[in-house]
Amino acid sequence: MALSEIKLIELPCIRDPRGNLTFIQNVTHVPFDIARVYWIYDVPSDGVRDGHAFRTQHELIAALSGSFDVTVDDGKERRTYTLNRPYQALLIPPMTWRSISNFSTNSAGMVLTSTLYSPADYIRSYPDFLAAAAAPQPQAQAPAPTLRRDTPLTHATSTVAHCRIIDLPRHSGPMGNLTEVENTADYPFDVRRVYYLYDVPSGAERGGHSHHAEQRLIVALSGAFDVTVDDGASRRTFTLNNPSRALYIPAGIWRTVDNFSSGSVCLALSSNVYDANDYVRDYSRFFELTKCKR
Repeated sequence: MALSEIKLIELPCIRDPRGNLTFIQNVTHVPFDIARVYWIYDVPSDGVRDGHAFRTQHELIAALSGSFDVTVDDGKERRTYTLNRPYQALLIPPMTWRSISNFSTNSAGMVLTSTLYSPADYIRSYPDFLAAAAAPQPQAQAPAPTLRRDTPLTHATSTVAHCRIIDLPRHSGPMGNLTEVENTADYPFDVRRVYYLYDVPSGAERGGHSHHAEQRLIVALSGAFDVTVDDGASRRTFTLNNPSRALYIPAGIWRTVDNFSSGSVCLALSSNVYDANDYVRDYSRFFELTKCKR
């Protein structure tokens, strides 16, 4: 690995008076299928995270709120990148020693990885990293197989009762907190796309649609907001304000997001890459699709 292989990627930034949106999805923006998503938050300003390398894992790191520095090292030279825009991300290949530092107040970082968590893939000692960098590199791990899960819900079968809060792992320490979602049987779907809303003004409302097939997990990575779900027959509102709790929304549910607090960031993990035909944006059409529930 050489530092020339590390790339600072410009991500889509869809600007809107109701707040900006950036998304990342398999193949389009990363040269790997997303296997794991985690986010780092509540890091003290003098905190330093993640002095390690990976043998086979690729990573994409973005600052969704605030800023921090990522220092990368190939064993011969060292370089530091400052991440401070949600629409920029740093792509880091395997066999790169890296650390994260200089966190601004209330910063939050998100990392997408090409493999599931594996302690054997970590190199946590810098001398061991130098020795491994000088040796022949292993072949990349095969992607995890797609899991068999229950038949997805549709407009005709989903109800607000299927929407639920999922408590996610929260790994806490003096250098901040880390919460993750992996493409394993512990979660209702494999993540293929992530997007996040930020710079949302007071009084704005987002959402206002349903999906034919796409499922989502929604997380308040920073701040708080309300998500109202509607199955055509009944409604329910969830207040999200904890980065380690996610709201699961199956396909066939109309949702709106509002009551954003100042500086809030809404993170969504999706089961599908973007497909305009999967959206139902007209409520009368949604109401027609759900008529069997009434």
